[in-house]
Amino acid sequence: MLRAIEILQKPRLYVLNILENYTVEQLNEVPAGFNNNIIWNLGHMVAAQQGICYVRTGVPILIEQDFFDAYKPGTKPERFVDADGIKHIKGLMLSTLEQLEQDYTNQIFKEYTPVVTRYGVELGNIDNAINFLPFHDGLHIGYIMSIRKVLTK
Repeated sequence: MLRAIEILQKPRLYVLNILENYTVEQLNEVPAGFNNNIIWNLGHMVAAQQGICYVRTGVPILIEQDFFDAYKPGTKPERFVDADGIKHIKGLMLSTLEQLEQDYTNQIFKEYTPVVTRYGVELGNIDNAINFLPFHDGLHIGYIMSIRKVLTK
């Protein structure tokens, strides 16, 4: 496994395990002082990975366009996500990483439209993009942990 993808997978597995006993309502709750909820953060991690690695390379995304549009950067929770939707998002957290690794190994990412992220990180190729993802996921896992603390008080 690519080291950067392994670095993504382990924290995703960890957070999914932690959230296993949270209710649908808790995963959808936007606590006071927050702009989003736990399930939006999980969906956003998937959508951001798709945007950074697939959209910028001109390769079709692995997720539904509606899903991408609901969780891409600049969005916020707009609807309640039911149990089936939560299960779908949780599955995508890992399946999209597995496919990313296969696609990278198969060298399907030929071109890359460079971008400077909102964090000032320049991404000029797929390797930069994949190496950026653990930072991005880490931010959102931090948000999840903060929301979790508020929900358990």
